[in-house]
Amino acid sequence: MKITVIGTGYVGLVQGVILSEFGHKVICLDIDEKKIENLKNGILPIYEPGLKEILDRNVLEGRLKFTTNKEYALGDAEVIFIAVGTPPGDDGSADLTYVLQCAKDIGQNISKYAIVVNKSTVPVGTGDLVEETIENELMGRKINVEFDVVSNPEFLREGKAVNDCLRPDRVVIGTESKKALGIMKKIYDVLYINKTPFVFTNRRTSEMIKYASNAFLAVKISFINEMALLAEKVGANTQEIAQAMGMDGRISPKFLHCGPGYGGSCFPKDTRAIVEIGKEYDEDMSVVSAAISANEKQKKKIIDKIIKEMNGVENKIICILGLSFKPDTDDVRDAPSLDIIKGLIENGAKIKAYCPKGIEETKWRLEKYKDKIQYCKDEDEASEKSDAVVLVTEWNQFRGINLEELKERMKGEFYFDLRNVHIKNCKVRSLFKYYPVGQR
Repeated sequence: MKITVIGTGYVGLVQGVILSEFGHKVICLDIDEKKIENLKNGILPIYEPGLKEILDRNVLEGRLKFTTNKEYALGDAEVIFIAVGTPPGDDGSADLTYVLQCAKDIGQNISKYAIVVNKSTVPVGTGDLVEETIENELMGRKINVEFDVVSNPEFLREGKAVNDCLRPDRVVIGTESKKALGIMKKIYDVLYINKTPFVFTNRRTSEMIKYASNAFLAVKISFINEMALLAEKVGANTQEIAQAMGMDGRISPKFLHCGPGYGGSCFPKDTRAIVEIGKEYDEDMSVVSAAISANEKQKKKIIDKIIKEMNGVENKIICILGLSFKPDTDDVRDAPSLDIIKGLIENGAKIKAYCPKGIEETKWRLEKYKDKIQYCKDEDEASEKSDAVVLVTEWNQFRGINLEELKERMKGEFYFDLRNVHIKNCKVRSLFKYYPVGQR
């Protein structure tokens, strides 16, 4: 099929590449000329394991193209995916500026029946706004072109997005149009044949499924982090609590890992957005609101714990290992590392930081603090003469750190393991003043 994906950010690029891998002819459209030129030359704007290899293969085979030309990309498309950002506004609500601009562009360029698919995470009712916007543009052109708007939310995990597209847990399609539903089934024919679970529902239900899913996972993380705070004080072991809880089939062990709090492009944004949607409809999302508050509290508690155990951090060198919000991604949006670094600097600390992929984004996000942060080439340089090590993100290479050599490089002896990476290592407590999360 002839498919256009608008937006070459995380969702759009991965979606476009994988759709071409499914055998469709895909055009990825973006207004950023430099990004498109880079993509034509095989330079990706994001780090995602396995993506470049699939992109290169499908470009070579002629199924995948990149352009800034809206008329070329939209005029003859059979299916158009909207995969642009919906950044939070000042009140936390989703900003639909880019989505509605896409709708205008579609209305100004389509020439035959097309399906418009909302892949972006959008509030309930956005499909109606997109539909109305396209209709207004068509009326302005004084032409009659049929189209359908479908909701098809993404459930990608950064660092595992390629696998999540190739082998998803489920595919959700929201539409009242039988014609559109039939075409959407053809798009995902490979997955349909391989018995991937599909959920067919109406558009508004589909839109809400994404928010409900992310909000629930955020609640699980905040819940176990609150249990961890209590467990540290009463002498309980949160890892064993979570393990026992996860054995209950009604609960599941997933997302019951205590740490410094959630971050990234989805959970912080989507939880705030659904709270704002609730306000619009006069419904208090009290559980989700509590999860947001608990997440902010968790980061503050981590900062307070480091300062307390070190008897203050004034003029002390703190080594931060891991800046991205999770391993295998360069995404630092709302990462716990940002708040932890800011909190420590504001209490007088000096920071030496290393992350395999997150340094460049952190540099501009923490531009205000650049004089207090030294970005290092590896974990060895970052830990050299440091008073404390704070492991924030559990990149695999940090799991293999030689603890004896780490201790020799350091000036101090504090090790704050915010992901409990070395908690089962029998040497760690003899080498360091060791502080995991969720137990003493």
